[in-house]
Amino acid sequence: MAMVGAVGQGLGIRNFGLFIRPMEDDLRQRGLEIGRSVFGGAQMAVVSTSALTSPLVGWLIDRFGSRVLLVAAAAITAAALAALALVTEAWHLVALFAATGLISISGPAGLVNKVPVAKWFVRKRGRALGLVVLGNSVGGVVVMPLTQVWIEQFGWQKAWMLLGVVGAAIIIPLSLALVRRQPEDMGLTPDGETPVAAVPRAAGSDESKMDLPAWGGEVSWTLAEAVRTTTFWRLVLVFTVEMLAGYSVGVHRIPHFADRGLDPRWIAYAAALEAVASGVTTFSLGFVLERVPVRFVGAGCLSLLGIATLLTIPGDSYLLLFVAMPLFGVGAMGQILVQNHLWPDYFGRRYLGSIRGVVLPLTILIGSSGAPLAGYVRDSTGSYGLLWLTVVALLAAAATLLAFTPAPRGKAGVGTASARAEAVPQRRP
Repeated sequence: MAMVGAVGQGLGIRNFGLFIRPMEDDLRQRGLEIGRSVFGGAQMAVVSTSALTSPLVGWLIDRFGSRVLLVAAAAITAAALAALALVTEAWHLVALFAATGLISISGPAGLVNKVPVAKWFVRKRGRALGLVVLGNSVGGVVVMPLTQVWIEQFGWQKAWMLLGVVGAAIIIPLSLALVRRQPEDMGLTPDGETPVAAVPRAAGSDESKMDLPAWGGEVSWTLAEAVRTTTFWRLVLVFTVEMLAGYSVGVHRIPHFADRGLDPRWIAYAAALEAVASGVTTFSLGFVLERVPVRFVGAGCLSLLGIATLLTIPGDSYLLLFVAMPLFGVGAMGQILVQNHLWPDYFGRRYLGSIRGVVLPLTILIGSSGAPLAGYVRDSTGSYGLLWLTVVALLAAAATLLAFTPAPRGKAGVGTASARAEAVPQRRP
């Protein structure tokens, strides 16, 4: 899954910003005016499609696992990226990126490579997810400079095509050979712990329909139970704000630095440094999460995103570039790690795919609006500044809310040891 995440960074996840200026200039020469709001809309289309399909994708992961889903995702994404060379209208760009989101491979909506890891580990979940996020960062180190070189050498059309073909060639065989739904399907146990007998749902149920055991006191909340807790809705609000910041700033910061006169190649180097910094830091956070309440780690990551956004607003020097980019990466990748750790930590493993499949539409559909909104503000005013200052204030509020949101308690137990230590009686709305 770490390798899938690494390759996924080159499929329009981390490197999308490098394409905006070349595509914008080339399409304009061909008589097609596409503003930043359209590119923001393309990114919103990716995550919106992911949001709409995530309830089904989450249920399929719980029921069948991610192996076939990853194969389908890689094939669809490769075909869509290759078809970008045929773009003649703005809506073509948006539609093709929407197709890549049908089964999202990586990024916040990447259930197919995050949920299985959370199901295979309980006690060591933090370090396991840290390795997956490290894969994302390692992929960024390779993908960002490579993408810029391919754009310069072959043009943006062939660069997209190459990225799609290489991604599919790596992800498809790895998925078929190595990915499995959960350890119980193979007679294994999470973390290699001593097994506790699983209980069938009903007489005659086959192994694939057996309840996951209560590992180390873990208790799983059903989707219906989770949505009746105030904790669920507070987390939805926090992660909606985080996504709003991620998309309004993350998508536009690379062309923003270029607009300020900075060399695109140095911007690509800064993005590679960001990947290194975020990888090393988030891998370490994986171990920290096994000892420190996840809500405090998440609040710290949100704070880093706010600081990075403040530094990005002027964006007119290489010093700001090489400070803001790594800080943003650490905050953003840390939040991905936090989200993938927090939901099973608070609500257990059994219904994790279904719960996250419902959460994503709620957070993404609002949060992803930040990308086209930022593009519209820039097209209208010539600056992102006022919107990004608003984002900083929202991030500060979200960090405070998360810091004061412990795990729920209303059943015989809660997710993991760290969650149980944090649990407080849960008021239901």
